[in-house]
Amino acid sequence: MAPTTPADLASIRAALASLPGPDRDAQVAAADRNAQLTKPPAALGRLEELAQWYAGWRGEARPRLRAPQIVVFAANHGIAARGVSAFPAEVTTQMVANFRAGGAAINQLGRAFGARVDVHELSLDTPTADFTAAPAMDEAGFLAALRTGWDAVDPAADLLVAGEMGIGNTTAAAAVAAGLFGGAAEDWVGRGTGVDAEGLALKARVVAEGLDRHRDALPDPLEVLRRLGGRELAAMTGAILAARHLRVPVILDGFICCAAAATLDRAAPGALDHCVAGHLSAETAHARLLDALGKQPLLSLGMRLGEGSGAALAIGVVKGALACHSGMATFAEAGVSGG
Repeated sequence: MAPTTPADLASIRAALASLPGPDRDAQVAAADRNAQLTKPPAALGRLEELAQWYAGWRGEARPRLRAPQIVVFAANHGIAARGVSAFPAEVTTQMVANFRAGGAAINQLGRAFGARVDVHELSLDTPTADFTAAPAMDEAGFLAALRTGWDAVDPAADLLVAGEMGIGNTTAAAAVAAGLFGGAAEDWVGRGTGVDAEGLALKARVVAEGLDRHRDALPDPLEVLRRLGGRELAAMTGAILAARHLRVPVILDGFICCAAAATLDRAAPGALDHCVAGHLSAETAHARLLDALGKQPLLSLGMRLGEGSGAALAIGVVKGALACHSGMATFAEAGVSGG
């Protein structure tokens, strides 16, 4: 049964306080099966733990991946007017049209790995506020974005990838990460869409200004996201939280997705236990953020596109892990000595 859409921010906090865990019986049964497969112990490396992790969240000792879902959220940022991106804000709308036409990288990767791709626009005509001057979102707008993400998750999905599009959102993600984990603004900003050294310094100044303005709110992770983030970050956060309540495993994408997800981790330790990191992106601070979250990436290919593309590529890794775990014969079944 799908969880009820949160009615207010208090309901979001209640959802964070009542996180379901994995099916321990399924985990044990999956581990027992893994020990009997026709291979030396640990010969498949991380694929073995990946399959057992997935089995626990889906409650199946011998699971198959049948219905992966990719959801891309798009929004615009008031902070883009400060010149923090190499591209104009209109590109967000143009890329949404490309997603819908099936022409973007995420569409090709979704098709390659059998995943449906859904696209959700969040008030593209109304950018968030410039977070150096005011909170990026008021409470009503923040809740609306969280609810959009929550409702975007198909209860029939058995794997979720949350992606994003929004000019200026690496700056927002850097501000959120710095607000959640501390450190200087320079520790968290990167080149994003390809800004030069001057643009990188500008991003750091903008993030520092935002942190200074909202300093009193930084102890509350949800307030950090509301004040320094964006609608697409909030939507990804809502989707990842809904997936936890649906026991749908999640593959995290790059820096922006992980910054959104980190809000949950800081609000409720263990809130990302149903998530794995799909890849290490080329965005400078992504490795730092993954370390803070205790997540080891499945892939490292120098990608920095966003859209959920790195996580979508990692669907293939999960599929491979499950194919081996659920499809291989045991020693007894194969009549092979050594089991």
